[in-house]
Amino acid sequence: MTLPDLYTDATVQLAQAQTIATFPVHTFLENLAIAPTGEIFVTSHEAGEIITLDREQKVGLYTKLDGKVTGIAMVGDDSFLVNGWNAENVPFVAILASGEVQFLHTLPEAMFLNGITPLTADQYLIADSYRGAIWSFDLKTQTSNVWLEHPLLARDDNTNPFPGANGLKRLGDYLYVSNTQQKLLVRILLDVDQMPQTPEVFVKNTNLDDFAFDIHGNLYGTTHVYNSVVRIDRDRNTTIIAQADQGVTGCTAVAFYGTGLYVVNNGGMSYPPPEGVEPAQIVRLEVGVEGAPLLSAG
Repeated sequence: MTLPDLYTDATVQLAQAQTIATFPVHTFLENLAIAPTGEIFVTSHEAGEIITLDREQKVGLYTKLDGKVTGIAMVGDDSFLVNGWNAENVPFVAILASGEVQFLHTLPEAMFLNGITPLTADQYLIADSYRGAIWSFDLKTQTSNVWLEHPLLARDDNTNPFPGANGLKRLGDYLYVSNTQQKLLVRILLDVDQMPQTPEVFVKNTNLDDFAFDIHGNLYGTTHVYNSVVRIDRDRNTTIIAQADQGVTGCTAVAFYGTGLYVVNNGGMSYPPPEGVEPAQIVRLEVGVEGAPLLSAG
C-alpha cells in the first residue's frame, strides 16, 4: 500500500514532546481517558486490557476483559464506558467500576464499535466504523439504539479495512466525526433535543483517527498511519505539531490534561515504517492551551 501525500500544504510547528511510558512492540494502544487526578486509562486493543498510568508514571492493569477493547470514556470518578468485541466476536459496551465489570450489553447488529463521547450527562455516542453509524447508549436505562446512519459516516470501500466513522467529539451545537477511510472530518448540527441534522463535510483530504478540541475550538488529531499529530484551526488550516521523531508513530488517540496533549500509539502496527514496528508509547505534547471541557455523567 502506498499512502497518498495529504499534508504537503500543512505548516510544521513541532510541539515539545516527552515520552512518559513505553510498551513492548506489537502493543496496540487504541484509546485513552484521563481522570481529574491526572491518572491515564488506556485501552490495549488486542490484549483486551485497560492499562493505567499514574501521576508518578507507574504502569498498572485496571482490568482485563474477555475479548478486545477499543473505546473508553469516563462516566464517573472511577467508572468507565468501554466497547469492543467479546470472545465470540460480538460487539459489546460495558460499564466498569473499581476495576470490575458492572454491566455488559451486547450489540449483535453493530459491526465495529470505536470512539465514545458524551452527548448529554446520561447519553453517550459511539462510532460504528464499519456500519457507518453512530450508536447512542443511555446510562440510566442501559439501552442502546442507532442514533444516526449516513453515507458520510460509512466506508466507501468495504474491502478496505480502514475504518469509516472513527473518533467523535461534541463542540457547542455540533458533533464532529472523523471518517478515516474517506479522509473527511464531518460535522452534524444538533437540534434542541440533541438529535442530529444532516451531516456535512467540514474538512476534506485529511486522515484523522481520534481527536480533541482546545478551549478555542482548534482540533488536535492523530493521523495513525501518517505518524503525525495535526492541529486544524477554526479556519480549517492544518499544522503538523508532532511526527515520528517525537514518538507518535502509529498514533491512535489524544486527550487533554492541563496544557498537555497526551497521545497513544501502536508503534506502526497498521502500517509499519521501513525500520519495522516500534514500541508503543504514551507521549505528552506541550501545546500551551487547555482542552475544551467534556460533559460528565450525573
